[in-house]
Amino acid sequence: MATPRSSSPSRFRLTLQRINKHIDWLIVGLLACILLATAFPAKEDFAIGMHYVSKVFLFLLFFFYGAKLAPRETLMGLRNWRLHVVITCFTFVVFPIIGIGLKYATIGWLGQGLALGLLYLTLVPGTVQSSIAFTSVAHGNVAGAIVSSSLSNVLGVFLTPLLVMLTMATTGDVHITGRSILDIFLQILLPFIIGQLLHKRLGPVLHRHPILTKTIDRGTIWVNVYTAFSEAVVQGVWVRVTMLHLLELIGICIAVVSLVLTLSWLLARALGFDRGDRIAAQFCGSKKSLSSGIAMGAVLFAGVGNGLSAGMLMLPLMLFHLFQLLICAVLAGRYGRQWERAHPDGVPAPPS
Repeated sequence: MATPRSSSPSRFRLTLQRINKHIDWLIVGLLACILLATAFPAKEDFAIGMHYVSKVFLFLLFFFYGAKLAPRETLMGLRNWRLHVVITCFTFVVFPIIGIGLKYATIGWLGQGLALGLLYLTLVPGTVQSSIAFTSVAHGNVAGAIVSSSLSNVLGVFLTPLLVMLTMATTGDVHITGRSILDIFLQILLPFIIGQLLHKRLGPVLHRHPILTKTIDRGTIWVNVYTAFSEAVVQGVWVRVTMLHLLELIGICIAVVSLVLTLSWLLARALGFDRGDRIAAQFCGSKKSLSSGIAMGAVLFAGVGNGLSAGMLMLPLMLFHLFQLLICAVLAGRYGRQWERAHPDGVPAPPS
């Protein structure tokens, strides 16, 4: 009689592990924050408190980025310069060109806020974790993905605010003031620099305990999404964004992800990249970071006027993040199965 009882907790834990393996808690938390902000938006003193909490998470996020990234490893990984140039060009050149086109093509029927949101999502750096994870599942060049995705986030600290100033602020849609530039330095560049200086002490700790970075990464997204959407709800975002608008945004996000995945693969093949580099170029060049984008947007769009709200500007990025994960998960699984059929013994062929 004791045996079934003793084995039942084990089966229960196994069931929980299976559920946890197949659930993206980032997406679950993101949807929960949007629902929470819709039902119970932060107002008055609570909104002010959440604003300061988001600043703390933002500081820690870029501090951890700096502490984890080893300057020597980055320099060594830069040897595969053609791969990194392709990924960087897609992240900070091809995507912004698409974003500018989307802004002018959609502003008449989506409205200023969502059209600018589509532009903004194309200006943020690429992801780190998912780019590396998908490249690994597909049996691509993981080392190249690590360096390129890390480099993208480092460059994004400088390039994303610059691109926002060039493509959004100059038209009068978003105002970048001296205070905004100071906030960018204090909340993004300064913690990143401090983290780099403390890399030798903190880097090994963060690599041994990835849960620390993962908690701050997700916490930054959830806190800033709740704060931004609370502001948007107070300003009537769900009155201005209809179900038709949401469906149109979803269609645009799927089309953009598919377009960039196709272009990056074709260009990598035309340049003679081997299979591993083609996969790294495709998955790293097609991603946009929700954590970096939300964190930077909290600084860049603080107190934005002209009838806009940070929540409205962030909505396209949130939808894009969701569908880039779904599409790339399917694609990475297909590549992985192809590799396993070609290498039943698990040994890769020599590089071509």
